[in-house]
Amino acid sequence: MKRWQTAARQQEAERRSPCSLRKTPGRQEMDWMDPLSIFFLFVLAMTFLWKTGTFWNGSSQNVPPGPRPLPLIGNLHLMDLKKPYITMYKLSKQYGPVFSLQLGSQKMVVLTGYETVMEALVNQSEAFAERPLVPIFEELVEGHGITFAHGENWKMMRRFTLTTLRDYGMGKKTIEDRIIEECGFLIKRFESYEGKPFENTEIMNAAVANIIVSILLAKRFEYDDPTFLRLLSLISENVRLLGSPSVQLYNMFPALGLLLGAHKKILNNRDELYAFIKATFIEHLKELDANDQRSLIDSFLIRQQEEKNKTNGFFRNENLKALVANLFGAGTETTSTTLRWGLLLMMKYPEIQKKVQEEIAQVVGSAQPRTEHRAKMPYIDAVIHEVQRFANIIPSSLPRATTADVTLKGYFIPKGIYIIPSLGSVLQDETQWEKPLKFYPEHFLDSDGKFLKRDAFMPFSAGRRICAGETLAKMELFLFFTSLLQKFTFQQAPGMSNDDLDFATLVALTAPPVPYKCCALSRS
Repeated sequence: MKRWQTAARQQEAERRSPCSLRKTPGRQEMDWMDPLSIFFLFVLAMTFLWKTGTFWNGSSQNVPPGPRPLPLIGNLHLMDLKKPYITMYKLSKQYGPVFSLQLGSQKMVVLTGYETVMEALVNQSEAFAERPLVPIFEELVEGHGITFAHGENWKMMRRFTLTTLRDYGMGKKTIEDRIIEECGFLIKRFESYEGKPFENTEIMNAAVANIIVSILLAKRFEYDDPTFLRLLSLISENVRLLGSPSVQLYNMFPALGLLLGAHKKILNNRDELYAFIKATFIEHLKELDANDQRSLIDSFLIRQQEEKNKTNGFFRNENLKALVANLFGAGTETTSTTLRWGLLLMMKYPEIQKKVQEEIAQVVGSAQPRTEHRAKMPYIDAVIHEVQRFANIIPSSLPRATTADVTLKGYFIPKGIYIIPSLGSVLQDETQWEKPLKFYPEHFLDSDGKFLKRDAFMPFSAGRRICAGETLAKMELFLFFTSLLQKFTFQQAPGMSNDDLDFATLVALTAPPVPYKCCALSRS
């Protein structure tokens, strides 16, 4: 958008310049700077591209098939912008598992089905390891952090993140104890409703967020802390807006930013979140001790001091703010959303909820569930996996970009192309799942009732850009879910029937369930 504004100002300056070319009286030649002439040339050019199909840079190689794009809008007229993954699924039935799509001027390739996504993200992981230059994300993080970073900066921030998460307990007993402690606070909050109906979004967000906050900031917030609630609302609102039709249109046509306000709200929310993060790490600087590092922010600041004499160091304040925001958002929204789907599904299928509770009683009784119990609880493990598969909370995945020219399933895909790996199509692939559209925990159980791993289970994505917090998320899901089902039976609010519980989703970057009320009935 800035480039567009700069170009407009330059054109205006040239028009006003005394040296600019002007038509002289009586001159009959066409003035090519006349708006009508420009529009005429634009229509001719777009018509030529439309008829000759040269949107793939004239390549004579075997490019993926796809619907023919219209001038200017591409295939926008085909898309359901509220749920684009549904349109992509339908198009895959017509054009195959690898097909091209164009939204505005953005050319992209959509990958669907287990075999295709596995081949791209795992078998050719290096070639599909980049992120495309998406306008809203480029403005939002400016290449910093981890989620939408690029090149060497991404590699350095990912390496630091994985190492630091492990240092602060990811996958270890230290973080397990922290999650169990938070389970206790969450259970007390649920008990406070005394079996009466309540909506659980804010509470679940707060409980899950406290786990990543303990790693990032070395502290815990009370659920009613106004600062904490404000931070959570900033994250939730941005996740919602990033999946909105308004922002999708902005990504296709950045010039429309003058008319569309959602992207401005996203940036304002980011600025408020960054201000909090900056104030926090300034406070951490006052007590920074290399021999007593308490949090990820401390570890980052120590590295920053070690690199202070480097001109091209990666441990800059901009990377710190973006990284903390990335981890705070991703570490809260996805796990919380999955747990809320889990409780909704237990309400919808009380017979499955009963079997979960029976296994808890048989294996741990009234003791505190711990990760060591997971291997002895195959049914619960299967239910949690099936919740993740069925909920399908990131159906389109975050986009990738190719790092080199590549051939996939016989099709040529050039370097730098925008790639959409459809994780939803993998989690619902008819060739991989017996009942892909049903909630069916037996997908993850063998004939002897033992837990069964499935290669097509990819809720955390795959390859080089797989979720950095996968290990932490798995531990959280097991401990939160098992602890809650040990203490409570979940039912719909009085006056609601089982049929009233549906699986509608909100429009967002993820696919959260529409807010619902539940009753947590004590089992003690």
